[in-house]
Amino acid sequence: MNPKERRLLDELERALAEGGLRLAYQPKVATADGSLVRVEALVRWAHPALGAVPPARFVPLAEDHGLIDDLTQWALRTALRQWREWHAQGLDTDVAVNISAVSLEQLDFPDLVERLCRALDVPTERLVLELTEGATQPLIKLMDTLTRFRIKGVGLAIDDFGTGYSGLIQLRKLPFTEIKIDRQFVTGLATSRDDQVIVRSVIDLAHGLGLLVTAEGVETVEQLAALRALGCDLVQGYLLAHPLEAHELVAWASRHKRRWKLLIRPPEDPYLRQRLEANG
Repeated sequence: MNPKERRLLDELERALAEGGLRLAYQPKVATADGSLVRVEALVRWAHPALGAVPPARFVPLAEDHGLIDDLTQWALRTALRQWREWHAQGLDTDVAVNISAVSLEQLDFPDLVERLCRALDVPTERLVLELTEGATQPLIKLMDTLTRFRIKGVGLAIDDFGTGYSGLIQLRKLPFTEIKIDRQFVTGLATSRDDQVIVRSVIDLAHGLGLLVTAEGVETVEQLAALRALGCDLVQGYLLAHPLEAHELVAWASRHKRRWKLLIRPPEDPYLRQRLEANG
């Protein structure tokens, strides 16, 4: 490890110990009626000198140097505690947490997650663990671990689906409950026939296997309309909401109920439509 990486890893460990990390939460809503179904917990690190450090930079460091379990457990505890607060406020939602395949190598990880849920009085059915599609190849070796999660009621989602080729093969072997269509296929959905064919095929395949489908990266009303027409179950993206601070979610949910009617029947005026999309 070079000195720069060593320093960043040390600072990440310090941030974990001293409360330097936080979670933001991005809503996922049902295409049928716009109702809030789930929020995805996203780790944020505001470094005092470097500014916002993206997870793509610090998560691999944590994976390679023995810090990923601490990071994962912190994220789970924080998200589950926050779920309990929302629940007390009358907000009904599930919560999704991104985990590393490295954590799944710990044989007692499903039991640990179950204990955390029990200790914080969160039903395991309200938790979904998200894994990137690129992790599915080693995950096939961890079938027992994944199956134990499903037995305990915890949902499992493949994130960034479509960015690799292994997912189609693995879907019928691994006990996933949800797939997330990668944003690269959503971006051109309203204008690209190829993207429409791919997304339709993924949705039909997933539904045939009894899986829920989420499209990420939704930013325009045209994309939303296309996904609703194709039968996608859930959507998330800047059109609906940017990642929110925990205390913002209740107010967002109230505003969103009114705004949803405009999103599915947007104004004809281009200026008003642009303002509508910008207010996610």
